[in-house]
This record gives sequence, structure tokens and C-alpha cells, in this order.
Amino acid sequence: MSIEIAREYLKKWNLDSRIQEFEVSSATVELAAEAVHCIPAKIAKTLSFQKEDGCILVVTAGDAKIDNRKFKDTFGRKATMLKPEEVVLYTNHAIGGVCPFGVGPKAEIYTDISLKRFDTVYPAAGSANSAVGLTCDELFACANSISWVDVCKNWDPSSDTAAPHL
Repeated sequence: MSIEIAREYLKKWNLDSRIQEFEVSSATVELAAEAVHCIPAKIAKTLSFQKEDGCILVVTAGDAKIDNRKFKDTFGRKATMLKPEEVVLYTNHAIGGVCPFGVGPKAEIYTDISLKRFDTVYPAAGSANSAVGLTCDELFACANSISWVDVCKNWDPSSDTAAPHL
């Protein structure tokens, strides 16, 4: 099971006890925000893009959208999403539970600056009904992120750590 891969991975960082499993789906940003009881922007979604022999994963805020120009300028390629079967192949997780934890060796992970405005963010934990609360520094470190990137648009920089926890 994909959540077990994420759990084992997070155990190395002593973060596995923070995984929350829900009776309801958390497969979309909106559903995850309802399950976690937070604003959608605090959901750290992991987006997967094609690369010649592997994939690029970008962990971004729930209210952010990929900016195609910024993506191409940063990665030197068009932002083309993986096919569902490729997502599982490269990340070990199915769509709805994709996270940067326990992914395959051909996945390059980057973290978008849209997340930096929050004290705590909530990425999935390998299943469509899970999340794990992490600081941005914890997320960046335990995801083995290569670097912080600025490849998104449409996120609200004024919503910061003071944003209400619903």
C-alpha cells in the first residue's frame, strides 16, 4: 500500500506519527482542506511532470497553479503532466495520494515558494485519505527537495502564517 511506503519513509524522520488518516476522501485540495480543517492554500499538493527518463515533482500550495513560462524557464522544458500509470511508476503513489515521500529514484523533487507563507502545510501521505502536518523546513528536508523554485501563479501572497486555521 502506498500509505505504508510513505509511513516507512517518514519514520526515518520521526514524522510518521503525524500522519492523519481520514474516513473521508482527501484526494483533492478542497477535500483535503475539509478533512484537515484548514484553508485550501495550506494543502501542499504534489504535481508530477514528464522528464526524459523520470519525472519532476513540484510541491506547491493548494491555491497555486503552474505558470508555464516560469516552469519552462526553470526546468528547460514544457510543463507536461505525467499519465496516471506513469505517476504510480515514478512516485509509488496513485493520483489523489501523490506525495514526495518514498518516491522512486527517477523523481526529482522541488518545493515551490508559494508554501513559504505558512507555518504548517499538509501534503498527502500516500493515499487519497491521508495528510501529514509539517513545517515548510520539515517538508523541504524530508522530501529531499533539490531546491526552492518559483514556478507558480495565482496564489495569494497576502495569506500568510496568520491565515486562520478553520
